Amino acid sequence: MPQHSMGDKPLVSVPQLVVPSPPLAMDSACGHSPPSRQVSLGSPPSHGAPCPTAHSPPDSCNQPLCPPLTEKHGCRTPPEMHYVAAGPQSMACGWWAFAPKCLQAFNTPRGFLLFLCAAAFLQGMTVNGFVSTVITSIERRYDLPSYQSGLIASSYDAAACLCLTFVSYFGGNGHKPRWLGWGVLVMGAGSLLFALPHFTAGAYEAEVAEGVGTCRANRSVACRDSASGLAGYRLVFMLGQFLHGVGATPLYTLGVTYLDENVKSSYSPVYIATFYTAAILGPAAGYLIGGALLNVYTEVGRRTELTTESPLWVGAWWVGFLGAGAAAFLIAIPILGYPRQLPGSQRYVVMRVSETHQLKDSEHKAASNPDFGKTIRDLPLSIWLLLKNPTFILLCLAGATEATLIAGMSTFGPKFLESQFSLSASEAATLFGYLVVPAGGGGTFLGGFLVNKFKLRGVGIIKLCLLCTLTSLLAVFVFFIHCPNVPMAGVTASYSGSVLPEGRLELTAACNAPCACWPEHYSPVCGSNSLTYYSPCHAGCGGEAAPSAGSQKVYQDCSCVPQNFSSGFGHATAGKCTSTCQRKPLLLVFIFVVIIFTFLSSIPALTATLRCVCDRQRSFALGIQWIVVRTLGAIPGPIAFGWVIDKACLLWQDQCGQQGSCFVYQNSAMSRYMLITGLVYKVLGFLFFATACVLYKPPSESPNSLAASLPSQSSASDNPIDVRATPLALQLRSDV
Repeated sequence: MPQHSMGDKPLVSVPQLVVPSPPLAMDSACGHSPPSRQVSLGSPPSHGAPCPTAHSPPDSCNQPLCPPLTEKHGCRTPPEMHYVAAGPQSMACGWWAFAPKCLQAFNTPRGFLLFLCAAAFLQGMTVNGFVSTVITSIERRYDLPSYQSGLIASSYDAAACLCLTFVSYFGGNGHKPRWLGWGVLVMGAGSLLFALPHFTAGAYEAEVAEGVGTCRANRSVACRDSASGLAGYRLVFMLGQFLHGVGATPLYTLGVTYLDENVKSSYSPVYIATFYTAAILGPAAGYLIGGALLNVYTEVGRRTELTTESPLWVGAWWVGFLGAGAAAFLIAIPILGYPRQLPGSQRYVVMRVSETHQLKDSEHKAASNPDFGKTIRDLPLSIWLLLKNPTFILLCLAGATEATLIAGMSTFGPKFLESQFSLSASEAATLFGYLVVPAGGGGTFLGGFLVNKFKLRGVGIIKLCLLCTLTSLLAVFVFFIHCPNVPMAGVTASYSGSVLPEGRLELTAACNAPCACWPEHYSPVCGSNSLTYYSPCHAGCGGEAAPSAGSQKVYQDCSCVPQNFSSGFGHATAGKCTSTCQRKPLLLVFIFVVIIFTFLSSIPALTATLRCVCDRQRSFALGIQWIVVRTLGAIPGPIAFGWVIDKACLLWQDQCGQQGSCFVYQNSAMSRYMLITGLVYKVLGFLFFATACVLYKPPSESPNSLAASLPSQSSASDNPIDVRATPLALQLRSDV
């Protein structure tokens, strides 16, 4: 039985070490020049045994690998090779010394993917679901204007931009599961902090004013500044959102690279697509759960005369955040137990390096140093290496254009459907959710599946992104189609039913002049003549009819609503009149196509980013990409879409003489502005992907020839023994 002297502990079984030769692209991309094609660890060498040379043949695995202790005899390990001993305990799943065997069943890529998907689902449900759902209730409860609630929402992206460089740079060279686990804990703390104002602001009390809005009981809204002092809680909400952003930062940088490092290169897109699909399904669950909780009164257990239709109603917005905080702590515990590398992950390194974009810079030799990236002094060089990679820069810019459309449509997509089809806010949000969940989730997963199915590599992945962008670009032309506005008295039509010139408002007419209606009371009603009115007062309604159980509120004796019979006035029902647009199915189908092909390119673009940068810079590259995407896309996207959509407004809210939000949009103008914005960003994305495809330099050695030098997958997975090394993959096989 051969033994190898290492310290004072003999090894009973000595594995054979096979180091495959990397392709030429590795020398140029990562700056590593291997001294030999293969070296082996077998019997101890004799004193006269020659050392492996730089030009040893492929069968040199029979040559002995000289241990460091024999350097005095003239045999030494090449200086480029750095070996780091890693015992089996470093690959065990557990917490410090507690690593029971039952937990090792989860110590696989699939096990880690399960908990990572749970964390991404929770993040999407909390930030993109709960916060978006309850923002209106928070404004009402804590006397916040819209711009302050906008600051609350943007605090998440601001925190992510501030932390991305630090987390991706140091976390990429550190213990990724620990960074991820602590990030989930911080995110949970942010959720608990977000719910804190409910318990410290006192009980919510609101007065119910009977008959407000009708002709006989029209009351003005007092124009005075509120001195409740509740607006100061916006700082607590902003801090909670800031912690959400800090905690979620490792998920989409370190989580993605940890998955990619521990699975086969061809399987990586499927794993990443599954992870992103969970992140997309999270907001859908947040909308459903958050919407259901808003039907419960905020003071749980207390009786109230308010109904969910009342403008003063505040639902139980805080319950979801308490549950999210508790769930975050439960998810973080297993993630913290994962090792730095999963067992059997070393054999995948060479295949990733083989796809790295070729760059011929001597500075890349520094990136192959195992100590590179561990100190702040290497940060400028890391940024410079990424800036000199044209493929990476173009993929970042293409991602920013796609993020602009995704952020803008997710914010104003429900408003577009609400205006085009004359829906209520809840109906529009539900319909948009039915579009986004299958299109967004299905497109994300399908993108990763296609990369794996057709074994796309390098330029093939970028061409898939190019095809998806071109398809969605053509589908954007659907915004040429629009539904006509539902006639609204005094806004788009006169009280007699004739069309009003665009931009001319005549809310007051002879039929409602005695009512002295106030513009602050916007509560649209649908008259029996299929004409929408600004409020029951503007319809001239004298009062409410006795409501029946489960039915809509009906107003009677409406002087502005003509009656079909010989005598008396008509009636009106609460809510806008239903649209009879025949183009609704066509619009929905093409909007679905735009969404699915936009998300279809997300995972291929992410995979291309991981493949075009050096192996040691992948986490940092994702962090830089997320900064570019958020700075140029996610943050300004809603602002740009909101600005162009406001250009289509016909009727603005009047808040004591000050302009508020928009009540009614011109559908034709809204579609036209959406078309222009969509075309501009889609064309830019297409140009960025096309240029990246042209400038991408494939490796000089094909991946197939590299794969031939690797041991077979079956033999590689029989007895995986893991050793952390330089960018070379060290494949270990048992040799007893």
